[in-house]
Amino acid sequence: MYIIVGIDPGKTMGIACLDLSGGLVFAGHSANEGLSWAVSTLSSVGIPVIVAGDKQNPSRMVRRINAAVGARLFTPEKEESIAEKRAIGNGARLSNQHERDAYVAAVSAFKRYSSKFRQAEHAAREMGISDIDGIKAKVVMKHSIDEAIGGRRANRR
Repeated sequence: MYIIVGIDPGKTMGIACLDLSGGLVFAGHSANEGLSWAVSTLSSVGIPVIVAGDKQNPSRMVRRINAAVGARLFTPEKEESIAEKRAIGNGARLSNQHERDAYVAAVSAFKRYSSKFRQAEHAAREMGISDIDGIKAKVVMKHSIDEAIGGRRANRR
């Protein structure tokens, strides 16, 4: 399964993972853990295609996790207030503010790509392709929808 990962770095790290339809598939946190915990946790959940932080300037840990899993790095255009984070996280199965902040980061990334995801899903269904998430993952990694469906990369400079 391909996933969008939200990271809340810090002494207690929060991780939230969404599927490519925006559904929460994992939320967890751990105190005093680092890169190896995050990477092993993510590999047990799925294949990260986006790693998101909730700050405009991603922390060193968010960049390191992104580099370790080979995903696309996402940073929000604006940082959400605590009230906005509470509203976004309301109703999700989250244990604490670390998971909530990670969830908000993942949701922000999903929202940024949701239009492309809908276009890719529509095109894949029209072509009778069943691996819709695979097409969406390729689109995130800068393939056009036609390239993702056709299985080849355009000749670009």
